[in-house]
Amino acid sequence: MVLTQKEISLLKDMKTQEELCIEKYGKYACYACDSELKNLFTELMNTEKKHLNTLTNMLGKDAGGESKFSSFACDNPSESTSCPAGIDAQKYDAFLCQDMLAMEKHVSGAYDTTIFEFSDPQNRQTLNEIQKEEQQHGEKLYSYMSKHGMY
Repeated sequence: MVLTQKEISLLKDMKTQEELCIEKYGKYACYACDSELKNLFTELMNTEKKHLNTLTNMLGKDAGGESKFSSFACDNPSESTSCPAGIDAQKYDAFLCQDMLAMEKHVSGAYDTTIFEFSDPQNRQTLNEIQKEEQQHGEKLYSYMSKHGMY
């Protein structure tokens, strides 16, 4: 399938968004105080990596360039003790969750726009599946926040 210049540009933009999600989830898995949240961030980071691979494959020879982000993550987030001393752990974790929920809302909206710009039904379907997973990420974050009195 030959992509138009606009489709290539949109995929590259979405690739950058996925790289940012991977970076943030990886760092936040290290920073979170609650082990359940660390695990959630790690799980969502791994799904974002799959999205990035899918987009890279869609771009094929047009993928170009190295990742802009370092893909920083803890070796074992459950053992990380980065919760700063003297702070309210729940408020700290709530901030991380709110930031990622806002990010997921943004990324889901960006996929919505991208989907409408693709002519090939198979590519549209692939992007739609990624968007659904982004919405599921938002739902998981919301559920965690609601369960812990953060929403």
